[in-house]
Amino acid sequence: MEFTEAYKQTGPCCFSPNARYIAVAVDYRLMIRDTLSFKLFSCLDKISYIEWALDSEYILCGLYKRPMIQAWSLTQPEWTCKIDEGPAGIAYARWSPDSRHILTTSEFQLRLTVWSLVNTACVHVQWPKHGSKGVSFTKDGKFAAICTRRDCKDYINLLSCHSWEIMGVFAVDTLDMTDIQWSPDDSAIVIWDSPLEYKVLIYSPDGRCLFKYQAYESGLGVKSVSWSPCGQFLAVGSYDQMLRVLNHLTWKTFAEFMHLSTVRAPCCAAVFKEVDEPLQLDMSGLCLDDDFMGGSDAPGGHFKVRYEVMEVPITFPFQKPPADKPNPKQGIGLLSWSNDSHYICTRNDSMPTALWIWDIRHLELAAILVQKDPIRAAAWDPISTRLVLCTGSSHLYMWTPSGAYCVSNPLPQFSITDLKWNSDGSCLLLKDKESFCCAAVPLLPESSDYSSDE
Repeated sequence: MEFTEAYKQTGPCCFSPNARYIAVAVDYRLMIRDTLSFKLFSCLDKISYIEWALDSEYILCGLYKRPMIQAWSLTQPEWTCKIDEGPAGIAYARWSPDSRHILTTSEFQLRLTVWSLVNTACVHVQWPKHGSKGVSFTKDGKFAAICTRRDCKDYINLLSCHSWEIMGVFAVDTLDMTDIQWSPDDSAIVIWDSPLEYKVLIYSPDGRCLFKYQAYESGLGVKSVSWSPCGQFLAVGSYDQMLRVLNHLTWKTFAEFMHLSTVRAPCCAAVFKEVDEPLQLDMSGLCLDDDFMGGSDAPGGHFKVRYEVMEVPITFPFQKPPADKPNPKQGIGLLSWSNDSHYICTRNDSMPTALWIWDIRHLELAAILVQKDPIRAAAWDPISTRLVLCTGSSHLYMWTPSGAYCVSNPLPQFSITDLKWNSDGSCLLLKDKESFCCAAVPLLPESSDYSSDE
């Protein structure tokens, strides 16, 4: 892998959908970088949020301290847009699929407004349920589903993304709806309730409840939900440390995966554990003073890391959450599908240093990655079956069906706290606390054979 030098950032950074540009917030300045040019836009306040339009021609910046939205055009530098909701404020903003409308949610969820960049018209939807959540678009970009709440009851509003007229409204059987997602084939909508009530509901676009799923009644319920890219599976991660997978034909559960603190035989999964490996330096010909020798044990001084294949049984570090605090760190907090829907990775927040990779084709555990530090982020390659994760150290960690390996970042004092793929899988954006860099990622050889070799 090849790494660029580090560049300053003070907020969000992201690739454009066409993988050509990188948008970076530096205080009140929006920087657009590509391989050939550099563009700079000055906003009126510090940038809190960035989002590209799907066509990569426009970009919006959320200035939530104002609160205000500013949008810019990459093809028409003289074109600008500013959205100010006045006393209502702006809690969140997002693009519509056609890249010509911006949806803003006001503070206290008073209303959701659709702003047109073509004719300056706007449409209001009263009482949106959430600020940053509760809005989902069909894959073809024709319809939007918006969660609303009135008279202490949850509703779904279906809007046409062409005219922004309300096509239908129906009530849903939830106490306090958490979020909503269209299925990848646009045939169904999944809704799930708050953690206090285990309830996953599948609705058709005309408001019929196709299925109601409830794994158990007592205890905290759903923590994460995700459709597979192929649309055939729905994964549900729960506070009881289990991953359940439903099929799209009968909506029945066909797989249940438990995240145990101790893995015992029989287990065909490869367990990769991150270990330190001292560098073998020949220092016989050097004369070192006492001050140097005293500082040679500094963190990261003479060590590199690698994966070691472990034998079962193996026990992972387990953190029991306190019973008297809200939002306990337990259950499936991270849940992500591979691009081919063959694998799914999970993290049980009670064991934050372990990443579990499940094989959906064979309904078995494929691998476990055991890190020294808690896992900050994990992301699948959008093109190949390759998983990349970071833990706040100076290393990247990768897994493929052929094995796992560690990659050291050559930049000094650069701790990788977050990462993002570009859309063609050729580059990674790596974030430190106050800087970022990019890493060119080589293509994988075409091989689907699994081995536990390092």
